[in-house]
Amino acid sequence: MSAALSRSQLAALIDHTLLKPEATTAQIEQLCAEAVRYGFAAVCVNPAYVKLAARLLRRSSVSVCTVAGFPLGATLPEVKAYEAARALELGAREIDMVINVGALRSGDEATVARDIRAVVKAVRAGGGLLKVILETALLTDDQKRAACRIAKKCGADFVKTSTGFAGGGATVADVALMRETVGPKMGVKAAGGIRSLADAQALVAAGANRLGTSAGVAIMEAASTVAAY
Repeated sequence: MSAALSRSQLAALIDHTLLKPEATTAQIEQLCAEAVRYGFAAVCVNPAYVKLAARLLRRSSVSVCTVAGFPLGATLPEVKAYEAARALELGAREIDMVINVGALRSGDEATVARDIRAVVKAVRAGGGLLKVILETALLTDDQKRAACRIAKKCGADFVKTSTGFAGGGATVADVALMRETVGPKMGVKAAGGIRSLADAQALVAAGANRLGTSAGVAIMEAASTVAAY
C-alpha cells in the first residue's frame, strides 16, 4: 500500500507535530511554514498555540489540529469538551483527545464512552474532526479493541495510537489491530516514535491513514531520494 503512494500523497497523511511543553513561538512558526512547504495534512500544536497557527495557515490547505485532555486523559469530560470547543473557536479544525485510560483499565466502559461522547458533541457543534487517543502502550489488546469499539460507537472520526508521552508509540501490530477492529471506513492515526520513511511506510501498510510525527520533514526528504516517490 505505502509503496504506491506518491510523495504528495504521503505528505497528505502527515500531522506535523510539536507538542513539547517548551515549544516556542518561533518553533511553531517554523512548524507551520514547513507544513505549507511540504503539503502536510495538519500541524498539531498545544491549545495555547492554536490561534497563532490558525493565523499563519489561514491561506493554506493545512489544518490546525490540537489536543484535549492531553497527555494523561484524566480530566473531566466537561473539561475536555470545553477545551475542544474553545480550540475550534480559535481556529482548530481537528481535535485529538486522550481517553480516560484509568477508567478503561478498570473495566468502566460507561465512563470511557461518556468522556468521548462529550467531546464528540462539542466537536460536531464546532464543525471539526475528532481523533481519540487510546495510549496503546498502557493497554492490553482486549482493552485496545474495546476502546476502538467505544470510539466508533460514539461517533469519533479516528482512533489514534499514542500521545508519545507514555513511554511507547505506534507499532505495526497495534495499527493492524485497530484497523481490523474499526473496519475500513474509520480513520486510524499512528503516532509516537515515527522517525523514518520506513516507519511511515510500514504503518500505512498496516492500515494507518494519518501519521502524527515530529519527523515529517526528515521523512519527506528521505522520500525525495526514493524513485517510487
